[in-house]
Amino acid sequence: MTPGGPPVSRGEGKNPDRPVLIFDGECSVCRSAVEWIRRRCGPETFEYLSCHAEELPRRFPHVGKDECLEAMHLVLPDGTVLAGEQAAAEIFPRIRGYRWIGSLLRLPGSEIITGVLYRRFAKRRHAISSFFGSGMTNRTSRKGGKNP
Repeated sequence: MTPGGPPVSRGEGKNPDRPVLIFDGECSVCRSAVEWIRRRCGPETFEYLSCHAEELPRRFPHVGKDECLEAMHLVLPDGTVLAGEQAAAEIFPRIRGYRWIGSLLRLPGSEIITGVLYRRFAKRRHAISSFFGSGMTNRTSRKGGKNP
């Protein structure tokens, strides 16, 4: 499921006990975002799963790796799968001190703006990571050299 597409899909098989946040575990921006969420939530709020994990296709066959490389996904306990900005609108209400952002993301028409912003940021996240010095292995830096 990609951002800007249909908002939800239903999964097959056993549903998780808590929401599962699926993210690009090889992206330092994505890992930093997950750590930011983890620090602000209780330990049982989310399960975190890299889209590169071997268990992804077994646990969530309806969530494709290619789609997860384009946008984070959130699998809810009822089997609903949200991607990109739609996932963010479900994540923020669960973060202490940031619940109000979830309300803003649910305002009528906000999905148009957040969808465009999310997709633009997601496409450029590796370059953003390099710009801030986080570096990505096997990614080219701004000066044409390899990152450490």
